[in-house]
Amino acid sequence: MKSSYLVLDLFSGGGGLTEGFIRQSFDFLGHIEMDRNAADTLETRLYFHELKKKGHETLYEQYYREDITRDQFIQQATDVGIEIPKIINKELSVSSNHEIIRDLRKTLEKKYHRSDVDVIIGGPPCQSFSLAGRGKNRERASTDPRNYLYRHYLRLMKEFRPKIFVFENVPGLISAKKGSVFNNVVTGCSRLGYHLDDTPHILDAAGFGVLQERNRVIFIGWKNGSSHLRYPDFPKNRPEETVWEILNDLPELQAGDGTDKFQKYRKGRPTGYLSEKIRNSYGGIRHHQARMHNERDRGIYRIAVRKWNESGHRLNYNELPEDLKTHRNRHSFVDRFKVVDKNSISHAVLAHLAKDGHYFIHPDINQARSLTVREAARIQSFPDDYLFEGPRSAKYVQIGNAVPPLMAEGIAEKIKEMLDSL
Repeated sequence: MKSSYLVLDLFSGGGGLTEGFIRQSFDFLGHIEMDRNAADTLETRLYFHELKKKGHETLYEQYYREDITRDQFIQQATDVGIEIPKIINKELSVSSNHEIIRDLRKTLEKKYHRSDVDVIIGGPPCQSFSLAGRGKNRERASTDPRNYLYRHYLRLMKEFRPKIFVFENVPGLISAKKGSVFNNVVTGCSRLGYHLDDTPHILDAAGFGVLQERNRVIFIGWKNGSSHLRYPDFPKNRPEETVWEILNDLPELQAGDGTDKFQKYRKGRPTGYLSEKIRNSYGGIRHHQARMHNERDRGIYRIAVRKWNESGHRLNYNELPEDLKTHRNRHSFVDRFKVVDKNSISHAVLAHLAKDGHYFIHPDINQARSLTVREAARIQSFPDDYLFEGPRSAKYVQIGNAVPPLMAEGIAEKIKEMLDSL
């Protein structure tokens, strides 16, 4: 049994999947992420973990409270000897692969004195596989170059020969391009000498304790010859807590109110879920600012909230008074306004939240607004000490595209058990 295993992290995003593997004490050769804002978020989080490990978390708290700038934070972390794994802020492509591989291999040989890694994790951007996205523009979805990003994942597998890999995506990948994408992933892994079940495994984040119904297809494969390995049997521990319990300790906001800066928690004793999984030791939160909504939309929100909270029924767009209807299309997407269920768990938080909040309406009728960045992060199981970099829209995208950290941690735990058995 190794004390730690080495991971190569592809399509890292803001670090949801990464977070789970860090919590299970994996080491990282590097992280590859093309989006600058997401790469910055990941960098901030990696510094947090290293500072905490070395007993310098107060430095992170200073940045969290904005007592120092981000540049000062990174400089001071460097000054106390903090080093983090390499973050390669480039797009995986035919033209960049050679340089990226050369850079990673140099680090691998110089720092770790080996030629391979234990695990590769990641999931190519999934918008082109999304069933909703395909429904809106089938022709563009069928020719979207993101359909083929899995090939770069396979290329890195061929180069760094992991013992096990984790490839996550939306369930729409299974049927994308009439099933050819799924079949190509399976056959591609087989040609590289890996076993991968030809029956897809779809996991729900709620089974990992996440307060959200969020299905993801999770491929887990391993090198041929490890015949004793099987796809893990993941427990289904649906949370007993409700969305309301993880929202009601935050400051109440009207549309346009709040701030991205530090705000204290509301007074009151937090629930066990909040204390154990979400809240930090800094006494408050960041990223809790409500977007501005016009009064027409807020009127629609109140109708949607009242209908959902009183009868448990979703608002159909055609049920609105005529003076509130602005869309000519009255036949499709009639559920475009959706309230988060405060008495249970949420529907899936999506990156679309960056465009408008209509599908993620706060359940408190008195607030009549959409979710803030921090509220969306909490539903995704990101802890309050997790900072997201970039403008608000970029924060929403990072959160909506992420694997929930609690789900990622559960997956990482099983991967460690599999590696321990080799």
